Amino acid sequence: MSPVRPPLIEVRESPVAGRGVFALRRIRKGTRVMEYTGECISPAEADRRYDDEAAGADSHVLLFALDRRTVLDGAVGGIDARFVNHSCYPNSEAVIEYWLIFFRALRTIQAGEELGYDYRLEKPGPRTPEVEALYPCRCGSPQCRGTLLAPRARRRKR
Repeated sequence: MSPVRPPLIEVRESPVAGRGVFALRRIRKGTRVMEYTGECISPAEADRRYDDEAAGADSHVLLFALDRRTVLDGAVGGIDARFVNHSCYPNSEAVIEYWLIFFRALRTIQAGEELGYDYRLEKPGPRTPEVEALYPCRCGSPQCRGTLLAPRARRRKR
């Protein structure tokens, strides 16, 4: 019988936002930390459930697009992974493999450190300061871009 390993992570109050996921022991770079789970729904159903104006931007951080027709809603049937907060300078990333979403460590994460990944939210329509203000970032990183939205595309120099 193999020895029981202590848990890798725990959910607790976060200085970034609400609750967060914290490492209980050192997590090596490349480690698959946890799976993101939830209910599979259509993009239309996601829009119905999470109207920007009624629900606010915070609700959208529970949604993961698997493809053009399927969105995973972590608010329904999701587990600890739904509490991983955004970071503009992340220590983990979300990886989609065969319709499963996993968080993988981008670098070694020390015990006590909060896990964070770049949400890179996509918002259709013009990218105005008013739209960006609906999705404020609270990560506190020196590299903070001030929003949960995906970075603006850089223009190529000719």
